[in-house]
Amino acid sequence: MSGQTLDGRTVSVVRSYLTSAAEQMRRTLVRAAFNPVIYEVLDFGISVYDRHLQLIAEAPGITSFIGANDDAIVRATAHVGIERLEPDDVVLLNYPYWSGAHAYDAMMFSPVFRAGIEGPAAYVTVRAHWMDLGAKDPAYVLDSTSIHQEGLILPGVRIVRGGSVDRDLLDLIRFNSRLPDLVVGDFHAQWAALRTGARRLTELWDKFGFDTTESCVATMIDHGERAARRAVAALPDGSWSAVDWLDDDGISDDLLRMQVRVTIDGETMEVDYAGSSPAVPGPVNLPFGATVSMGKTVFKSLTTPGEAANAGHYRPLTVKAEPGTLFHAEYPAATFTTWTHIVAFELLFKALAPVLPQLAASSGGDEPGFMTTGVDPRTERVFVISNNEGIGWGATPDHDGATARQHLSSNVVRNTPIEVLEQRSTLLHERMELITDSGGAGRHRGGLGIVRQATFTADAELLSMKKKTKTRPWALHGGHEPEPNSMTVWPGTDRERTLGMQRVAMAAGERFRNASAGGGGWGNPLDRHPEAVLADVADGYVSRTAAAAIYGIDIADDGRWTVTPARAERAA
Repeated sequence: MSGQTLDGRTVSVVRSYLTSAAEQMRRTLVRAAFNPVIYEVLDFGISVYDRHLQLIAEAPGITSFIGANDDAIVRATAHVGIERLEPDDVVLLNYPYWSGAHAYDAMMFSPVFRAGIEGPAAYVTVRAHWMDLGAKDPAYVLDSTSIHQEGLILPGVRIVRGGSVDRDLLDLIRFNSRLPDLVVGDFHAQWAALRTGARRLTELWDKFGFDTTESCVATMIDHGERAARRAVAALPDGSWSAVDWLDDDGISDDLLRMQVRVTIDGETMEVDYAGSSPAVPGPVNLPFGATVSMGKTVFKSLTTPGEAANAGHYRPLTVKAEPGTLFHAEYPAATFTTWTHIVAFELLFKALAPVLPQLAASSGGDEPGFMTTGVDPRTERVFVISNNEGIGWGATPDHDGATARQHLSSNVVRNTPIEVLEQRSTLLHERMELITDSGGAGRHRGGLGIVRQATFTADAELLSMKKKTKTRPWALHGGHEPEPNSMTVWPGTDRERTLGMQRVAMAAGERFRNASAGGGGWGNPLDRHPEAVLADVADGYVSRTAAAAIYGIDIADDGRWTVTPARAERAA
């Protein structure tokens, strides 16, 4: 079929085939991975690129990984040299300033060759979180001050040459890891996913011909650009700013300023992080690839959310951040704790909310999870395991926010099941439930957060993973701001202590309580329909006390209700 006249059906079939190829890579990775953070949490990003390094397909994973791959593939091929690449090679990159993530997010890519085409005809890419590469601390590094405290650095090396693993390099990785079996197993899982993608691309070229496929790809990218430009043109022109705060950098207790200005001019949008904090000593400095990815994700959600992404969808967007600042890390700045991109993710929505009334209030504003590491007495082996905690999403002009969902920056990932946490660590869960009154009140209520309480059955370390505990998520149009995230260790004892992002030693029999924030409210709570308030109270989402004090609905023991004077005055 090579050289055939293109029509919409052919382009649609090729586009679907490419998306299916990426999805099959995803399934291969999930089925083959050794590490629960990959096969349970889905902490990965999968992308397919054409010969010009343009994104042509992706599979769901952590959103920021997929966008960061766009920058990383360009930097990695430039470092290795495209002319040096050969069939069945695999290149491994984790240098944060090039990969757009911290050092444990290992990005691997393979060139895919085609007879008659000079150089690689395409590239397949898989990025996934490895559990240990020899950083100064097990699990996560929360207080590093240099990249050289954050583990083994691989700046784009050929770990597979012509289909054969470089055993010396693999041994170097193995002996630099506290969890070598998991890391080597996950390397092989990613390699298997790359081989799957390469086979699917070859089958596509065999079926339609390389020239026809390339023409379809060019049409897809052109269509994506035109659709995005039309969508931007439909938005109001102007420039708007917003500010939010990160708890600290892990070294000092000072709040860090995060500022963005969004400018829309005709068919283009510019996102500029000028005015944000300069680079800091601690590991919250964000690689620029992650900053660009954050902008891409928000831009896509505002313009063409229903279309499978390709490079064209992002051409109207420019992202800026001065080198040497919080949003553009430079060597040797510490970068391990990448929570900056989570807390700053909704900053763009906050800037645009005054002129885009369809936008929601803030979610819980963070991914307030935890990690634990130690030696399991049942196996006498080191363990490291993590969990992403659900938060409430913000309310919109039309409906309440969703309850106990993953943060918007990674909303297709999952939490780690309790069964896996207890089997892979020394945790024993006592309770996990929604938090009454945690959703920001409003005409439409924010979604609820979660409280989890667990006890350690053996000595271990607990890492509280959250960077928005000192300031509240924001609400809209008179809605209420919810309580922020929190982690309490040794609750109910004279040692009770509240943590942000910190590491503490826990003894057998000691417990913690992790509480996630709800979403922001939208509109005045006194305007919420009484039936909705009654339903919330019946479900345990809102207490009777809050129903009266905040929503103006006083509910008697027998279920009958009356409005409070404040609600009556509001209605009048």
